[in-house]
Amino acid sequence: MKEAAEEPSQFAVLYPDEMALRDKISTVATEIYGADGIELSTAAAKQLDTYEAAGFGHLPVCIAKTHLSISSDPALKGAPTGWTLPVREVRASVGAGFIYPICGDMRTMPGLGRTPAAQRIDLDFSTDANGEIVGLS
Repeated sequence: MKEAAEEPSQFAVLYPDEMALRDKISTVATEIYGADGIELSTAAAKQLDTYEAAGFGHLPVCIAKTHLSISSDPALKGAPTGWTLPVREVRASVGAGFIYPICGDMRTMPGLGRTPAAQRIDLDFSTDANGEIVGLS
């Protein structure tokens, strides 16, 4: 194992932190996914402007797209060419430290609350020796 860690590496970051968010998204789309470019919705463009004005332009981007294709279209298989990455919305996860453009037709999971629902579940033995489960609704 030690020998592998000592081997020379050609690692280089894909883009500098100072690069504009639009350019970061475009770089990932073209260099990693093979897209011809990106297409920003009006809402996505405004969101990017807001994040940069708020001082979050230095954050890295993490593209949210379908897992079924290298493109944003799950029907495009293999290594498609001649396509554009559609960015319909951009969200910021500033606590975790990244910006995530949402591309194509995809859903995201809602965030979780501070208190897990399991903390409200209990057994009430006041009316029955077997106990009644409470807090499930």
